[in-house]
Amino acid sequence: MLDFVRNKQKSIIIKLAFAIIILSFVIGYAMLSSPGGPGGEDPNAEAALVNGKAISYNDFQSTYSNLYQLYQNIYQDQFTPALEKQLKLAEKSINSLIDQALLQDEAERLQIDVSGKELVEAIARIPAFQENGVFSKDRYLQVLAYQRMNSDEFEAMQRSELIINKVREQLQSGVTVTDADIDEEFRNNNEKVNLNFISLTPASFESKVKVSDEALGTYFTEQQETFRTPDMVALRYLQFEPQRYLAEVTFEESELERYYRRHLDQFEILEKIKASHILIKIDEGTDDKNREEKRAFAEKLLEEAKTGKDFAELARVNSDDKASAVKGGNLGYFTRGSMVKPFEDAVFGMNPGDISDLVETTFGYHIIKVEEYTEPGVRSQAEALEEVKEGLRAEKAQQLAFEKAMDAFNINRKTGDLETAATSNELGLKETGPFARDGYIDGIGRNEVIINAALLLEENKLAKPVITDDGVILFGLKERIASHIPELSEVKDMVTAAYRAAESTQLAKAAAEQLLADLGAGDKLTKLAKKAKYKVEETGEFTRVYSPFVPRIGSSEELSTAAFALSGEQTTIDQLFEIQNRFIVTEIKERIAADFTQLDEAKREELQKSIMSRKQNEATEQRLEALRSAATIQIASRTQDMLDKEK
Repeated sequence: MLDFVRNKQKSIIIKLAFAIIILSFVIGYAMLSSPGGPGGEDPNAEAALVNGKAISYNDFQSTYSNLYQLYQNIYQDQFTPALEKQLKLAEKSINSLIDQALLQDEAERLQIDVSGKELVEAIARIPAFQENGVFSKDRYLQVLAYQRMNSDEFEAMQRSELIINKVREQLQSGVTVTDADIDEEFRNNNEKVNLNFISLTPASFESKVKVSDEALGTYFTEQQETFRTPDMVALRYLQFEPQRYLAEVTFEESELERYYRRHLDQFEILEKIKASHILIKIDEGTDDKNREEKRAFAEKLLEEAKTGKDFAELARVNSDDKASAVKGGNLGYFTRGSMVKPFEDAVFGMNPGDISDLVETTFGYHIIKVEEYTEPGVRSQAEALEEVKEGLRAEKAQQLAFEKAMDAFNINRKTGDLETAATSNELGLKETGPFARDGYIDGIGRNEVIINAALLLEENKLAKPVITDDGVILFGLKERIASHIPELSEVKDMVTAAYRAAESTQLAKAAAEQLLADLGAGDKLTKLAKKAKYKVEETGEFTRVYSPFVPRIGSSEELSTAAFALSGEQTTIDQLFEIQNRFIVTEIKERIAADFTQLDEAKREELQKSIMSRKQNEATEQRLEALRSAATIQIASRTQDMLDKEK
């Protein structure tokens, strides 16, 4: 059943627990997350200045942390450093905070404020503060305490959010949608084209490339900067692993309580429920008669379940959810957000032992039986004592490892004598191979702090210890290799591969240009392909809504626009497109006009709402762009450093 009903995106958000339940505006309000790094950040430090008003570095760091956690939950194992860089989380974070500041300035200019009554009503509507649908002051204070916030902080944050919402509403108030807008939207959504295309890749021309020593020499001379090696260093280092020092750790009882308070989130009990169900599945496109028959059968099963027939047996015999049917319909435990909304609304409104009425979802009719319910909360210190001890011991062991590394650094930093430090700490001395600024360190991995320090490190000096996931690293230089252009003989294989790629690209482009010229002279793409022994492919039908994506080809705003720019009997797209290192020649195979007889009143109303939402967002973005242009925005150097790393 979890394969049928589980809504993965919602379950991702639920993992963020109370903080995200309370804050639907994950990015805007960073005060929920504590800043990272040992000791935190200076609360007075600035990430940026907007019209003279400071955005604190703590807020920037916490906004980044919230975004990082959100995307990490979404992408999970696929959340690689490369994807993190591609998502530009630092840029998103600082831009969101700048937008907030600009909208606050706009609120002051427009004299927009929020009354005490509006604030109280808004807070009372937040589900996390309600019990049985009614605001509970005790619940309110309990949740804020769990988030380590007081009511003044939260109310100030909520007031700011309400003010910004009012500004957005005012910026969007003049937006209208005309009949012409609706017609154009319908046309864009429903007019279709199907393209014939030939895709020429450089790889298919590589066999035609002739490589000679003379050609390689000329190519290398012209492109030698491409093959320049960067500045590189190799290190010698000691690794202080915290587990080595676990036996030395001691602590007082009072420290256990402090650790527990600082790590409450680790001992959270999520609200969850254990339930079973019977599913009578309804496939997409099922006619009314069959649907009614299915419903009648489901109602019969419901009556049998409510009159005492064994629920597990009914599920085993009748449920269309085969994965859970073999377990008597048992779905196990799940949290809010794990199931589609109608199912969730029903099950979380029930008590253990209850059997629901029929619940209809996109999958069909469900009969649900609740087995157990676990209220949300936090395990007490006594209940989590062993985990608290283990966590505190690990934390202190890491602190000991860092202290020992710092002692070794302070004693030997002037001489850079790692051998003595290794002997006195009973550690083995390790070495890395050469690495560059964008490289990977043998035995350590990708670590920006170590890389940056290593490239600036002087001979016979030690860098300050760096905490990593695998312990504390104390290091010095083994070797420095200056940037240089190598001899051709050293990089001949690399130069040969680059030369082949460059030449084959030129051959592919020339062939595509000849195809385009022949197509423009009146030939058909299929005829040209047969003559040159190229393969003609079809995109299949697609609309403007796909833009800039073109099926089976890839993303290209130019091609998407050109495909719908032709009119009448025109079929030739007189343009060569380079997409994902391929050269594409295309023609219109089929054009299907939008059927305006399908544009009834219900559809017009649906489109009107969609266009209105988009136009409102565009109006806000346009005003923000204008505010940005007129504003004085200064980005602090260390914030800029993070932005530069995403380029």
